[in-house]
Amino acid sequence: MKFKEWLKDLTYEVLQGSLDVEVEEVIYDSRKARNGAVFVCMKGTRTDSHEFIPEVVNAGVQILVVERKTELPDGVTAILVHNAREALALLSAARFGYPAEKMVTIGVTGTKGKTTTTHMIKTVLEACGKKVGMIGTTGIVIGQEVTPTVNTTPESYELHQAFCHMAEAGCEYMVMEVSSQAFKMHRVDGISFDYGLFTNISPDHIGPDEHADFEEYLYYKSRIFSCCKVGIMNGDDEHWAEVVKDATCRLYSFSMEKKSTDFKAEAIRYIAQPDFVGLEFDIKGISQLSVRVNIPGRFNVANALAAVSVLSFLGLPKENICHGLEHLNVNGRMEIVYSSETCTVIVDYAHNAVSMESLLSTLRDYRPKRLVCVFGCGGNRSKDRRITMGDSAGRLADFTIITADNSRYEKTEDIIADIRKSLEKTGGKFIEIPDRREAIRYSITHAQPGDMIAIIGKGHENYQEMNGVRYHFSDQEEILKAVDAQLSKEA
Repeated sequence: MKFKEWLKDLTYEVLQGSLDVEVEEVIYDSRKARNGAVFVCMKGTRTDSHEFIPEVVNAGVQILVVERKTELPDGVTAILVHNAREALALLSAARFGYPAEKMVTIGVTGTKGKTTTTHMIKTVLEACGKKVGMIGTTGIVIGQEVTPTVNTTPESYELHQAFCHMAEAGCEYMVMEVSSQAFKMHRVDGISFDYGLFTNISPDHIGPDEHADFEEYLYYKSRIFSCCKVGIMNGDDEHWAEVVKDATCRLYSFSMEKKSTDFKAEAIRYIAQPDFVGLEFDIKGISQLSVRVNIPGRFNVANALAAVSVLSFLGLPKENICHGLEHLNVNGRMEIVYSSETCTVIVDYAHNAVSMESLLSTLRDYRPKRLVCVFGCGGNRSKDRRITMGDSAGRLADFTIITADNSRYEKTEDIIADIRKSLEKTGGKFIEIPDRREAIRYSITHAQPGDMIAIIGKGHENYQEMNGVRYHFSDQEEILKAVDAQLSKEA
C-alpha cells in the first residue's frame, strides 16, 4: 500500500520525499524499526523520540512523521503534523483497515462504574447469542481469550490491532472503557462510537502525570459526547449540564431520581437470600421491563440502568436482557464469591475512601447481622488513603481485619500501623492479621450466621506485590479454599 493512502484523515505538510512510497506498518517504538515501517515521532514526559531518527533510519525506516521541524537524513520521506499522537491514532486505523467501522462500537466513560457497566453490556449481548469484544481494566477480551493491558484504554495502535482481531474473530459488537487519559493522549482519536455512555464523575486522577485539576478532568471525560453518534448521560450526576454542553450527538438520559428522563429506575428492592444477593427494580420510559441484578448495591442500579439504556437501542429481546442481568459475573466488582445461610463473602476493588464508603454503606442496605471488612492499603502511595480508609472501616464496619494489600517496597506492618492509628480513633472493633491469606481464612472460620464479609482492595487482581516482586494471589481462590476447609472440618 502507498503511504498517501493512509493520509486521507490527516492534516500535514510534506517536508521532503514522496508519498508514493510503499508502507506496511506503523511504529512508535524505535526498537521495532524496520524497512516498510512508518515511524511516528512523539514527545513524551520522559523521552522525545525525534532523537531516535538516525537510529531508526539506519534500521531501515524510510518514512517519518514528526511534530516539529528537525534535521532529517537524505533519502527519507517526512511529513509534519500538529499532533503526533493524533497522527498515530489515524494512521493506525488506516493501517488495520478501519476495523472499528465493521462492528457496533460502544464506549463507556466515567469515574466509577465503567468496568461493571461494560461487563453488563457484554453479558447481555452474549445472552442474545452475539459475539462481543471488550476492552478495559480486565484487558482485551475476545471470546475466551484475555490479553492483559497496561492501561484501561491501550495506546491507539494496540486499540486498532485489537479491533482488527475482534472483527476477524467475527465480533459484531465492541464495548470498551474509555478513560480520561485516553481522550487526553489522543488514543481514541478518529473513532466514532455508535453509542457513548457517561456513568458519573467525581474528583479523581488529578496529579502531575494525569490531570491538572478537576476542570481538565471533566473536560476530557465530556469528550465522549463529541465522538459518538448516540450519547447516554447519567441525569443524576451533579455535573451533567457541564458534561453535555458541547455534545454533538443525539442525547438521552437515565436516572433514579428524576421523572423527566428517558430511562427511569423505580421500586428498587434489595434482596438477600442464600441463592441470590442483589437487586430488583423496574425500568420505565423508552424501555419498560422489570429486572433482577445479581450484584448488590444501589450504585449497581445506576450501572444496570446505564447498560439497559444502551441495549434498548439494539433491538434485543427483553427476556434476554433480563436473563443476562440476573446471571452476571463481574470479576472483582461487588463479586459474590460465596453465599450460604452462614455468610455472604464479597470481593471488590474498592481501594480508596470514596469507593469504600460507597461499598460499605451499600452493604448496610442488606441489614447483615455483622458487616465484616477485610482490607489493607498499597505501599508507596499516599498515606492519606490509609487514614481515610481506616476511618471509613471504623465507622461503617462492625468488625475490621487489617491485613496486607500490595505493600510494594514498604513494610506491611508500617502500613497497618498507619491504618490502625486512624481506625482506633473511631472506636471500631478490629484485629490485625498481616498475612492476607490468613486474614481471609480467619474471616470465614469466625463468621457468624447472617454475616456479610467484604474483602476489598484487590478485586480482579491475581497477584500480590511485595518488595517489587509479584506473587500469584487471588482473593477469590483463597476464599473458596477457606470455605472448603471449613466445610470439611464441619462434616
